[in-house]
Amino acid sequence: MYASIRSRVLTLELAPGAPLSENELAAELGVSRTPVREGLILLAREGLVHVFPKVGSFVARVEIDRVRDAQFLRESVELGSLRDVPTDPDPVLVAELRDNLRRQEDALTDLEEFFRLDEEFHLGLMRLAGHDRVWPTVVSAKGHLDRARRLGLREQTTAEPFREQHAAILDAVVAGRIDQAVDLLRDHLRAVFADIEAVRRSRPELFATGDPGVPVRRTVAVWG
Repeated sequence: MYASIRSRVLTLELAPGAPLSENELAAELGVSRTPVREGLILLAREGLVHVFPKVGSFVARVEIDRVRDAQFLRESVELGSLRDVPTDPDPVLVAELRDNLRRQEDALTDLEEFFRLDEEFHLGLMRLAGHDRVWPTVVSAKGHLDRARRLGLREQTTAEPFREQHAAILDAVVAGRIDQAVDLLRDHLRAVFADIEAVRRSRPELFATGDPGVPVRRTVAVWG
């Protein structure tokens, strides 16, 4: 149940600030309240859910400091990994990345599918360097970042700029211009912060402002 609820939080199906009903979640997932309660406890430990005794549970609003921490971890791992790409990268893996870029082009307006392909692309870059076994650790640590990334994607009318950035990174890697690839990847990963600021200006209620306090039970929609 933890994984199911976490997925709904990260994909924004359960919006930042939204109340969580154990009874409703249990009914939707076809389970008893016990595994739902256990899942919410685990999510609370991650900071993705806030549990208030005698009040209820709520999806945590986006906390910028947690997003920065997750971004720092991801950036450190991915940029370091690029340094280990061999001079002649595996042509099969390069072909898979090229195919991924073609599929990204078909998903420019399907933001959840584009997000999935984006994850696959970044995993592919780490696979080129022989560090793909580290990726699950990165994924488990970047839940707060992933929510922010999805909010940022929803600010875009198309994901084409991100696909173009991916293509430029791959071209630099294949050409052996690793320093350039690292610079391009760093800029690409940090673009999320500008997107977050745009969302925060238009939807401040989705973001934490400090101590969450005891919330009022009301539904918060991600997009009106």
